[in-house]
Amino acid sequence: MSKEEFKQRWARKSLREMLSVVEECVGKLGESMEEMKEDSEQELLDSQRKKLMERNDALEAMVKTLKEETMVTMIALSTRIEELKRELALCRAVVGKGLSSASPSYEDVPKPKELVGTRSACNGDNSL
Repeated sequence: MSKEEFKQRWARKSLREMLSVVEECVGKLGESMEEMKEDSEQELLDSQRKKLMERNDALEAMVKTLKEETMVTMIALSTRIEELKRELALCRAVVGKGLSSASPSYEDVPKPKELVGTRSACNGDNSL
């Protein structure tokens, strides 16, 4: 084998080794990229989950506040309704008592005006 052939074989062998090393590096890089992709996807999912949980907590707090406000309003309305029922009963009692004690008296009936002049059956105003 000549020196020239040896150099060519050596070059081929070293090219093969280099290609093998490059392919191995590319494979490792691919695996690393997949891991990074999975990690970034997981981080994104975790981030979105955290945001959703915060929103959920905020909504639950709002619902709780609204329920409390609704209860306070209902209690106030119930109290007001009871007050109005008592007032209505009192008004009915006063009106009922007033009607039973109010008897018509002749003093309240106005007397007719005295007749000045003469009346005639010929006037059309007084005819049947």
